[in-house]
Amino acid sequence: MTGFARAEGEVDGRRWTWELRSVNGRGLEMRFRLPAGLEQVEPALRKAVGEFLARGSLNATLIVERAAGGPTLKINEAALDEALRMIEMIRTRIDCAAPRAEGVLNIRGVVEQEDGADDPEAREAFGAAIVEGFRQAAEALKAARAAEGKNLAVALGAQIDDIERLSSLARSNAAASPEAIRARLAAQLAELTAGANIPEDRLAQEAALIAIKSDVREEFDRLDAHIAAARALLNDKEPVGRRFEFLSQEFNREANTLCSKAQDLSLKRLGLELKTVIDQLREQVQNIE
Repeated sequence: MTGFARAEGEVDGRRWTWELRSVNGRGLEMRFRLPAGLEQVEPALRKAVGEFLARGSLNATLIVERAAGGPTLKINEAALDEALRMIEMIRTRIDCAAPRAEGVLNIRGVVEQEDGADDPEAREAFGAAIVEGFRQAAEALKAARAAEGKNLAVALGAQIDDIERLSSLARSNAAASPEAIRARLAAQLAELTAGANIPEDRLAQEAALIAIKSDVREEFDRLDAHIAAARALLNDKEPVGRRFEFLSQEFNREANTLCSKAQDLSLKRLGLELKTVIDQLREQVQNIE
């Protein structure tokens, strides 16, 4: 199911923002976009996902910024000493002017942003806050998906009602009754064997085989069982996406068999209508967890 959630907070002068987006997916996929230096929290994030989601594709983006007041800068003394040493070495080899202070400060690594990132305790505390913030966003995402799930349940329920209606119409169709099948076979056999000398027992055997192949009562019984199972899944509180997907395949199998067995045009049309609704159900099932 699709969903979006956002959570933000501030720790030690650094503001963080989580943005979570989920889309439909057959399994559970996770993609994290984290600022450099925070890769160590990803295992904890992946573990937390399983508490909130069971299916879908999740994209999680973390944005970290300094809070209002601007960054605090400091000189990396070791980097500055090394830069000055290299400058003097170059000046002994070539005739050049001494660099200006702003030029030295622009050398990468000489000036650093002081935000506690180098303090192990501060780094651990910030990482814990990031994980907790992710859990808040994931909880909000779960709530958004649950709201969408209620709407999907209504749509799925309507499609199941349509399947039951069409199945009932097809079952009550006169062409589907054993008597109609026997009468149709008798007329066809009489027409095909007119003037032919075929033993009666052979005709009876062939008629019985054709009648069995044309009997659709078992398909209707299985459709009834699938309809009951689908309604039970709609009331299940656990993730049912995969089970619903398998059940929709079974629906489709019965509808295909019904269409292939149907000898009467009216019954075949009902079977095709049934297939249309089942295809719509199969597409919708891809959206649930």
